Formats: sequence, structure tokens, C-alpha cells
Amino acid sequence: MAQVLIMIQEKSEKIKEIIEDDIWGSIQDFLNLGFHYGEGEKSIHITIGLLLLLTVAFITTGFFLKWIRKLFTRKMEVDDKLKFISIFKFIKYVVYVVVILFTMSAAGIDITILLTASAALFVGLGLALQELFQDVIGGIFIILDKSLQVGDIIEINGKVGKVFEIKLRTTRAITRDDKIIIIPNHKFISDIVYNYTQNHKTTRETIKVGVAYGSNVQLITEILESVAQDQKGVLKNPKPFVLFDDFGDSALLFSLNFFISDSFTDPKIKSELRYKIDAEFRKNKVTIPFPQRDVHIFQQIPPTK
Repeated sequence: MAQVLIMIQEKSEKIKEIIEDDIWGSIQDFLNLGFHYGEGEKSIHITIGLLLLLTVAFITTGFFLKWIRKLFTRKMEVDDKLKFISIFKFIKYVVYVVVILFTMSAAGIDITILLTASAALFVGLGLALQELFQDVIGGIFIILDKSLQVGDIIEINGKVGKVFEIKLRTTRAITRDDKIIIIPNHKFISDIVYNYTQNHKTTRETIKVGVAYGSNVQLITEILESVAQDQKGVLKNPKPFVLFDDFGDSALLFSLNFFISDSFTDPKIKSELRYKIDAEFRKNKVTIPFPQRDVHIFQQIPPTK
């Protein structure tokens, strides 16, 4: 019986030796295949084992981030969910970089050597991507504080557009002539941007007109108010109103003020109003004067001899 036990023990030790020396040793040799640079503490080893470890870390991190995203967005509305996902993409990239560095450090690679060796590269990339980071930070601020929404009508650098897409780096808007304007998000932080519809959709618009001196100012007021009240697209409430702005050099200056709910169609409404104002002025014999200037000619008399 004792001999049987001794034989079993010897066989188990041989199997263990085979597993440790042959099978596991072969696996270790395979995992250690790769690029080896330097010796001692300052050595760098990029092996198959490290790549497999990074792959597993990436897959695990991806599943974890996906679970976190679903946890936070499950009760959000569609617009808020899209904004959160845009911010989450930026966070995801940062997390992946941290995972790479942590995994390499856990695998025995001194990452301070890599950071020191690539310091100049990081400085160059930082300078080159400075505006990109500004755009990303600007996009995060826009999404978080809701200073800009899809559908808002904005004016930037003299261009008016309706926002239809807000991304982490850029915002896209369509102009009144159906052209797409792509705006870097840092513009909303550094430049002055007019938002026509942030508080509400209603905006006040103005048309200025001058009439000849001696015109019936009460009649002018009635014509302008009547034209605005009959115009399609002009709100009945608040009511349009007329201001007698000033006595100009060659005309009496008036402004017709009215309210609309879609300032994106503002030029079309103003054009139709000007057509009607001109027709009503002609019907009522109201004159829009040309600028007048007095020119004085002084003739110098030559001296007599």
C-alpha cells in the first residue's frame, strides 16, 4: 500500500513538473515574445503578454463605462441624453489613457521613463492641440449650462444661423441662404454671440423710413401701423407701434416696430412690409425725399493790375 502511495506521489510530482516546466514555461516564453529595450530598471518590454493584458483591460473598461453610461442616462430625456453622451466620450478617452498607463505600470514598466522620454512630444502636441482643447472645454460648458440649444437662432461675426447640431468640438447652424456654418465651440466663450431666442421665440424687429418735411405725421403713423397689422407673420400681440425717431437732415425719421415668432424669416417679412409701405405712400402721395445738400461756389476775382 505504501509503495502504491509513493508511486502515485511520484507520478503527481512528474505531472506537476511537466505542467510547470513544459506547458507553463512554454506559455511564459510565448507571452514574453516581443520588443525588449534596455536593461535593468530602465528597460522597456513590449510583449505579447502586455498586449493581451491591455486588450483585456480595454474590454473590461469598455463594459464598465457602458454600464455607467446606461445607469446615468436611463431616466434622461433625449436631448439631455445626447448631451451627456457627448461629454461622456471625452471622459472615456481620458479613462482609457489612465487604464493604459496603469496597466503598463502593473506589468512592470516604469511609465515615468515613457513620460520623460515623450515630454517634448507632449509639449508639442499640447501647443498644436491647444485650440482643440478649448473647443472641447467650450462644448462641455455649452452642454452643461445650456447656454445654447438646438433650434436657437444666433448671430456671430455678422452671420445669422439656426443651430441644428451641438457636438463636443463644434456647433453647426444653417444660415438664411441654406449654407452650413461650422462654429468652433471656443467662439461661444471668447467672442460676443447674440442669441435671438434663448429667453423666448418672440423678437422685436424694426423698419426705418424717412418722409419729406411737411408730411402729415399722423397719417404716416396710421399707414405704418395698418401695414404691420395686416402683414402675415407679424404678431397681433404685442401690437406693432411706430416711433417718431428724429428730425433728419432732409427727412422726418420714423421707425416701425413689430414682433415676430420666427426671426429666422425676418428678411422676408421686412421685404414684404417695405413693398406695402411704398405702395401705401404712393397711394397717399407721401414722398420719400432724396438727401439734399447745399453747395456754395465761391469765385475768386483776380486782382486788377
